[in-house]
Amino acid sequence: MIKNEERLLAAAIYAISFFAPIIGPLVIWLLKRNDSAFIDFHGKEYFNFFISYTIYSLISGILTIILIGILALWIIGIMAVVFTLVGAVKAYEGKEYRIPFIIRLIN
Repeated sequence: MIKNEERLLAAAIYAISFFAPIIGPLVIWLLKRNDSAFIDFHGKEYFNFFISYTIYSLISGILTIILIGILALWIIGIMAVVFTLVGAVKAYEGKEYRIPFIIRLIN
């Protein structure tokens, strides 16, 4: 069974990302990944998500030249907020959540 502290820290990885997208989650993940497989899973999932959506945003930014990128940036932004919130809730519930549409670079 997953401890309450593990659930809170895993949820904090997502929640802190709204204020410090790289440093906050990275500190939690690096400090606790060896102590908890649950925190390690959510840390890897978050950083795969962050890298993937950064790539998608850069591509959409380039595509603003032909105007389709503007719509894509809005969609990516909304999806990023929604999936971050869902990830935080699922982590707090003690469930492993696989964020859709991400490139799994960190295993």
